[in-house]
Amino acid sequence: MIGLDSFGDLSALDLGEFAPKPTTFTEGQVEAAKQLWVSENGFTKMGVWECTPGRFSADRTKSSEICHILSGSATVVGKQGGDERRIGPGDVLVLPLGWEGEWTIHEQLRKTYVLTSAS
Repeated sequence: MIGLDSFGDLSALDLGEFAPKPTTFTEGQVEAAKQLWVSENGFTKMGVWECTPGRFSADRTKSSEICHILSGSATVVGKQGGDERRIGPGDVLVLPLGWEGEWTIHEQLRKTYVLTSAS
């Protein structure tokens, strides 16, 4: 049977403990996340993520990501340059499969995410 899932106010969802951001360039930067849904084949995942100010690298060579920003602000820059975006509440950002770059979180940021892996 295929179910229908829905989620309430994700801006207030408890994400649990914050932990050090593994790919950070900023000492003390921490993140928390809660996965809310995963497809039967495991290729698609949806959840909420939050991170404190700082700068970190991001790698989308194994999965694409669609983000909806709930709060905070950041600048996202591609590794190859030329694709810099400033994002904030209400914005949707698409990081296509193969994208690599850096995020700079200006004010603590919370987003929903949908990750889709190639296999």
